[in-house]
Parts: sequence; C-alpha cells; structure tokens
Amino acid sequence: MRLLIVDGYPEDARERHRAGFGLTPGEAYAAVVKRIVPAAACDIALPADADAQLPSGAGLSSYDAVILTGSPLHVYHDEAPVRRQIELMRAVYDSGVPSFGSCWGLQVAAVAAGGTVTPNPLGREVGFARRITPSEAGRGHALLAGRPGAFDAPCVHLDVVASLPANAIVLASNGMAGVQAAEIRHGRGVFWGVQYHPEFSLTELAAIMARMAEPLADEGFFRDPAEVAGYVEDLRTLDADRSRRDLAWRHGLDEQVLEEALRTLEIRNFVARCLGGDTMRH
Repeated sequence: MRLLIVDGYPEDARERHRAGFGLTPGEAYAAVVKRIVPAAACDIALPADADAQLPSGAGLSSYDAVILTGSPLHVYHDEAPVRRQIELMRAVYDSGVPSFGSCWGLQVAAVAAGGTVTPNPLGREVGFARRITPSEAGRGHALLAGRPGAFDAPCVHLDVVASLPANAIVLASNGMAGVQAAEIRHGRGVFWGVQYHPEFSLTELAAIMARMAEPLADEGFFRDPAEVAGYVEDLRTLDADRSRRDLAWRHGLDEQVLEEALRTLEIRNFVARCLGGDTMRH
C-alpha cells in the first residue's frame, strides 16, 4: 500500500512540533499508519512551503490513498500556503484517489468542494472532544464502524466546518461542533474526515498543549501556564503507564482514548476500506 501524507503545517510550525514531540506532524501520522499497515510506504508532501514539489494528477494516481494532517493555518485566510493546499485537495478529488483528513484536513476538503469554514462561535475545543455522537447516517457508515453511541477523542481546533458542500453527509457531531465527522463526494473522489485527531497519542497531544500554555491560560482553560504543565505531565504519565487509573478517572478518559487500536479506529477503517478497494472509488 502506498500513501501520500499531506502535512499541512508551515515549516516553522513543523519544526516546533518536532522539537516538542520528536517528529513532524507528517512523520507522526506516517508512523501511525505504519503501525496499522507495517508494509505501507508513506511519502510526505509539504504544500505550505513555497518551494514544495507537489504531485501532478498522474502522480496522485500512483497512490492508494491520501491523508491530510492538521495545521495551525486558517483555511479562510487568502494566503499562498492555504491556496496551495486547497488546490492540491481539488487535484486529489479529480484523481479519484480515496482521501482522509483530521481537523484541518476536513476543513480543506470541505472548502475545496464548495463548503465553508469559520471560527467556532463557541470558541476553542482543546484536549478532548467530548461526547461525539454519530448521526443516523454515521451509525451505519464504515468510517465509524466500531465506535459506540458517544465517545471522546483528542482534539485542538479554533475553526469548524460551517456548511458542507453538496454531496456531503454529517456522520457525527457534539456540543462544540456540528460537523465532527463527514463524508464528502466531489468530482471523482470520496473523502472521509474528522474534526478531531484520532492520530494523536496522549504524548503528542501533551506536546501541543505544552507549547500553547500561555494562550490556554489566557483563554481561561487553566489558571496559569504552570497549571497547563501539570495537565501535560498527567497526559504523559498516563500514556506511559496505562495502569494509572487515578489519572484516567481524574481526566475522564476511557478506552476509546487510551487504547491505540480504538483511538485510531477511523484511520484503521479508512485504510481497511482502501485495501478492500470497494466503494471508496467512484
């Protein structure tokens, strides 16, 4: 299986992620995919970079699937790093190659097909998206196969999909976002995406929250940056030692977040559908 991982981060943000976690977002996503399919070959594209060598339509067609990461960018900002990613996503749709995306990935896929993204009027959703609930369509959809009637997932985002394009369906939502999961059919392509981050381990989430300590305190999630540090340390400790039931209880985390096979379920379902070669292609 050959996949293209589209890392949506600009170079400076990628390097900050590497400094805090040890891998860039694209490398981290590729590592998750490799744990699911050890034989998978993953190439990484960097469309936020001005000198990025982006694949042509023929190049995209050589892949079995495309996966889009998150990003600190905002898709409604009219700037070159954003425009390149929207155009690349349109090329992915045109290629007919199945695609999947987390957070920014869902937002880019929605806008590339004619939807809209705005700042969330409810503010930032960070740490964990709580009580994500599949819609009636989502309960029977292969993307969410194996998920319970409500579940939590790692997340961090300020923006949300405000309106989906034509030929799209909402698969899940919660109190913070009306679109937590969706399928979008556009051109020759089918995209499955989520607003949360099934690829994030607790350690990767901790690294992101550590570098956001000041804004998280300013926005009232914590009393001060030192309190963020304590939360971050709890996440890292729990990731290293799943027997710490005290920490799991304190933060309200269950197996849907703590067990990698369950946390990454949407990625696993997407990869399985691509390997099966059925309805992911028109």
